[in-house]
Amino acid sequence: MIALTVVNVAVMIVTLAERRPMGAQEVAPVLRGRALEIVDTQGRVRASLNVMPASTSAAGDPYPETVLLRLITERGRPSVKISSAEPASGLSFAGPTGTNDTWLTLGAKGQSTSLKLKDENGREREITP
Repeated sequence: MIALTVVNVAVMIVTLAERRPMGAQEVAPVLRGRALEIVDTQGRVRASLNVMPASTSAAGDPYPETVLLRLITERGRPSVKISSAEPASGLSFAGPTGTNDTWLTLGAKGQSTSLKLKDENGREREITP
């Protein structure tokens, strides 16, 4: 029994001696996927990054493949959006939950750019170069 205990202690010492020190794990060189979602402690999606496939609207207008980043409030409102597609790219900020007409967009389409602002009082302004 004493011999078995000595063997067990020896195996345990060798096992502990061979372990690597605790530290940061290696970082993967690339993270690949079709989409990325970041959730809060309640499991609600708070940010998403997606590649939206090319499609056609109900009116027949073509939509190109687009990369879309959304930042979402705790109430589920996507208040910041950044999109990128070959013909155009843009950035938009929406007002808080409960507002419908408070927003700002910054866009580049073809060779033109614009900044559009609108508030809940209906005032709207577009700035172009």
